[in-house]
Amino acid sequence: MPVRVPEDFEAWLRLLETPGLGRGGGRRLLAACGSPEAVFAAAPVTLRQIVGADIAAAIARTPPRWEERFGTARRWLQTGTSGREDVPRSIITLGTPHYPPQLLETADPPLLLYVEGDAARLAAPSLAMVGSRHASAQGLDNARAFAAAISAHGLAVVSGLALGIDAAAHEGALEGRAGTIAVLGTGLDVIYPSRHQTLARRVAAHGALASEFAPGTPPLREHFPQRNRIIAGLARGTLVVEAALQSGSLITARQAAEAGREVFAIPGSIHSPQSKGCHALIKQGAKLVESAADILEELRMAVTPASGGADAAPAPADADPLLAALGHDPVTLDALGARTGWSAAELSARLLEMELEGRVARLPGGLFQRRTTA
Repeated sequence: MPVRVPEDFEAWLRLLETPGLGRGGGRRLLAACGSPEAVFAAAPVTLRQIVGADIAAAIARTPPRWEERFGTARRWLQTGTSGREDVPRSIITLGTPHYPPQLLETADPPLLLYVEGDAARLAAPSLAMVGSRHASAQGLDNARAFAAAISAHGLAVVSGLALGIDAAAHEGALEGRAGTIAVLGTGLDVIYPSRHQTLARRVAAHGALASEFAPGTPPLREHFPQRNRIIAGLARGTLVVEAALQSGSLITARQAAEAGREVFAIPGSIHSPQSKGCHALIKQGAKLVESAADILEELRMAVTPASGGADAAPAPADADPLLAALGHDPVTLDALGARTGWSAAELSARLLEMELEGRVARLPGGLFQRRTTA
């Protein structure tokens, strides 16, 4: 069973479980002392000078629920998430040769990463893809197509295993050779949302799951913005597929920009709330992209002709009059009736048929939208 664990893992975990310490305090201690074991061997006066009296006293005490937390971590090392013994598990600590070098260029690198799958992928070239949990059908299509094309050209796709755009990005990337990396805001033994158990196992087997949170850590609201900085930090750039104005995806994009990485956004309908976040990013300087080739060219990667997906040439205009009437923005049944002269019954029957064919999406609010695959 391939497992890579540092000899001083127990000391690492105990240090990171110290109440009130935080990543900044941990980095100061490690810089001064050299290792977690040296931190615990340091004189109290030394620790007080570095992190203050309260935290120095906390370091001297056994962390709360220590035996339970350490036992949970050991069980994950033995059994993993994927259920496959041939899927490796690793613990990567700051300052070791296996630590992803691009994270060292960020302002707040994680001190430790738990990884299930191919840990080397974390250091390989990658693109982050993020977006709305409440994505439109077109947004999901775009995420899958862009991710498949990006992965086919050798960039792993990094996302957060969330509902909506994240899941579609992972699914699309699994079709390509570079695969995908899912960064979790929980312990790797706590898949959130739970409906993504199967997807998580696929990612672990054909890419990597990663988290800075110890096994057993539940989904807490404050953990997800922290998770997002790792998604942005691992990648050479971040693509926002769909996002509302108040969106965690915009936080990820900001973190990418602060780390000196490229930010890309896919434009959408001016009437769609899920496009307003992308439009705001474009106004702020994000690069508008219409195909995976736009991203690859910006990242100075070779672009090869593609037979479909996000790199495909536009298809000729469809002769179907209803598709022509739909256009590419969301539209009501009444508006379609005015454009076509068809009755509501005729339109409803035809739209249902096209929806089942995957050519039209039914949106909240009684709206319909043509999908680009049509």
